[in-house]
Amino acid sequence: MSETPPTPTGKRPHVVVVGGGFGGIAAVRKLKRADVDVTLIDRHTYNTFNPLLYQVATASLNPGDITWFLRAIRAKQSNVRFVKGVVKTMDPGAKTLHLESGVDVKYDYLVVAVGVTTNFFGVPGADEFSMPLYQRSQALQVRDRMFANLEYAAINGQDRDLRIVVVGGGATGVETAGAFAEMRNLDMPTTYPEIDRDRVHISLVEMLPHVLGPFAPKLRDYARKSLEKRGVDLRLDTAVKEVREDGVLVEYDGKEEFLPAGIVVWASGVTAHPTVADWELPQGRGGRIETDEQRRVKGLDDVFAIGDVSIGPEEMPQLAQPAIQGGKYVAKLIKAELKGKTRKPFAYRDKGTMATIGRSSAVAEIKFMPKLTGFPAWVIWVALHIVTLLGNRNRFATLVNLSAKYLAWGSHNAIVGETPYVIADEPFVVEAREAPRSSARQARKNAESLAGQGAEGIRQDRDET
Repeated sequence: MSETPPTPTGKRPHVVVVGGGFGGIAAVRKLKRADVDVTLIDRHTYNTFNPLLYQVATASLNPGDITWFLRAIRAKQSNVRFVKGVVKTMDPGAKTLHLESGVDVKYDYLVVAVGVTTNFFGVPGADEFSMPLYQRSQALQVRDRMFANLEYAAINGQDRDLRIVVVGGGATGVETAGAFAEMRNLDMPTTYPEIDRDRVHISLVEMLPHVLGPFAPKLRDYARKSLEKRGVDLRLDTAVKEVREDGVLVEYDGKEEFLPAGIVVWASGVTAHPTVADWELPQGRGGRIETDEQRRVKGLDDVFAIGDVSIGPEEMPQLAQPAIQGGKYVAKLIKAELKGKTRKPFAYRDKGTMATIGRSSAVAEIKFMPKLTGFPAWVIWVALHIVTLLGNRNRFATLVNLSAKYLAWGSHNAIVGETPYVIADEPFVVEAREAPRSSARQARKNAESLAGQGAEGIRQDRDET
């Protein structure tokens, strides 16, 4: 390994970071005071806070609440510039990236932090008919499809069952299913009185015998009971055999069953982007880039990979913290090598993990603390997610919207988009409903009371006359 990078004469070393997620942003910010030029490349002009994507999909947050303009990083860091683009190929020998836009980017150090994408595990129809939840646009598609189905059912489907299937019992699947269930239980009786709540089903399908596999058994049991309390149809030990346009074919204990569904949310598994295969980098399980103990790509001294897209000697969870810590470590390593120094191997510090099921219900495994469930875990979950958002505007907007959802019990407002016009399949008449018996009795009492008041008034007038 060379102690100093081969840089062009008279120019500062050029550090290129591909990917504006947790790891990429952490690396860029840690290079703020380094004597380098930094270029950040991403296919989007914004960073997405993925842990709250399901809140956008279930109409609780605006997409702008959880996205942050990547070019805004220059407000406090002048040695960085942003390039919007997708890396098509790379030439490690010439230290050059070739973007799909025709732009070439040269580097002295390269940090690959592109994240991963949805893994459909070869399930027939999954990539065509299910809806992943990994990008902002996908969350909006789920939200708009949900409201389109509800508006259609309010006119044409009052005598039919509705179902949303969530595939995957990890944190994303549990949080998404719980949010859908709470919307059905708490909001729909007010906002969609035309639809029988008992005919709206939320099904969670998981191959394992429990949800939240990485968590302690105590927390798994709590999450299962909390989902069941909210009326989620749990299908554990169940495999998805096929996803169709109108539902999901599942298998349990050797028996197949078809679950009709208007929406299938795929929250099970991730894999490397297909474009990574064209980058001539060593790939391991799941297409992830192989690295050594310093997050250096095997065989390439000046190329690093961090976050979900990397796989090294130490197996790490695919969460935000490993990416953030990896980004900071690589930035420090680059600064050390520019001074002719080196650093110890990367060591991940597990700070814990958490997941929420709904209002006042969450689980948390935090280092040096007892395992938490219920309201205390939920408070920590809300606070931590707000604090870790990028940008004060995002933090304030998310705080306001989540407060409106969880604290304003009388509010049933939802953040919605456009839905298609609904045309009645058969003649449909909207008219006044028959008053409930209690209302009818009250109406008779009111009428009798008014009649009595009228008679008393007549007697008073007669006496005065």
